[in-house]
Amino acid sequence: MALLNRLASALESHRVRDRLEEDIFIRWLSVLSNVTDQLYYPCEHIAWAADAKVLRVDSAWWWTLNTALWTLSLLLGAVKALWTMLKLRQKLRSPTGTSASQLPRSKRRAMEARICSEVLTLLSNLADLANAVHWLPRGVLWAGRFPPWLKKTYLCMYLTHAWCLWRLGPLELELT
Repeated sequence: MALLNRLASALESHRVRDRLEEDIFIRWLSVLSNVTDQLYYPCEHIAWAADAKVLRVDSAWWWTLNTALWTLSLLLGAVKALWTMLKLRQKLRSPTGTSASQLPRSKRRAMEARICSEVLTLLSNLADLANAVHWLPRGVLWAGRFPPWLKKTYLCMYLTHAWCLWRLGPLELELT
């Protein structure tokens, strides 16, 4: 029942975003990402329950599905960050309409900060994506081939990303 509630919430987020964002590609990426994230958690709980012998199912299959959903979510997040960054750069460099020089300085700086934030999000998602592929079953791309020191590097990258976003502060600029 909770899964159906989460899926309904994901689809509702699409309807709300429909009025907030003009870019249909970003809107659909957001919905797909939300659905993927909502499916991730039940799979993780089932895998955990199977490992704890609460459920009699193959936990390896559920962990693989869980990791595949995590990978898909990160891939969608990376594509969304790249698309948003490119759209913002296009707005700043637009030769027609409102050029960057005609924008108020505060709005231009906010757009530049948002671009930096999207670059950091893109890099973070790509690093996490590489880590997620590592945890997939052997034989899938580079699964299981990372040395221990590289796995610890991801923690440093995550903390650096969080600190940089904190330094940029809240960005209230929408892609309209």
